[in-house]
Amino acid sequence: MPPNPAQPSRLRTRLQALVRELGKFGTVGGISFAIDLAIFSVLRGSGTEPLLAKTISTVIATTVAFFGNRFWTWRHGQHTHMARQYTLFFVMNAIGLGISLAILALSHYGLGRIWPVFETQLADTISGQFVGTALATMFRFWSYRRFVFRVTGDSAKDQSVAPSSSSAH
Repeated sequence: MPPNPAQPSRLRTRLQALVRELGKFGTVGGISFAIDLAIFSVLRGSGTEPLLAKTISTVIATTVAFFGNRFWTWRHGQHTHMARQYTLFFVMNAIGLGISLAILALSHYGLGRIWPVFETQLADTISGQFVGTALATMFRFWSYRRFVFRVTGDSAKDQSVAPSSSSAH
């Protein structure tokens, strides 16, 4: 029996749910990124050492991201123990921070010794905020989805058919 064209295929339904999930993750991440960038820029402008400035800005932005992702992006995921989830979220973010710091340190302290232009605030912003954050974001999406806000079979079905305006659990 041929598939009913009015019914979306399983793959199409799953892809639509993934696109919604990525959109929500991107929105939360965009807001968190803006907070991270603003705080990092203010701290660097006031003379704070680059790695300390990035650590402070990331911790604050991470707190905002946790609540956005828990209560909006993956509201249908397993939410059995908030303290465990919060801790795991911060562990994954610490790894993401390590990725960002490694890129920033390589640029500022490694390449900066060869080419002083890599020691400027603009170079720090590009390497720490854009390159480092992009790589860390890919890791974060994968790790949040896989370990922190796991979606079970039942909640995945609920999420794929739930209207986007449904209330959070």
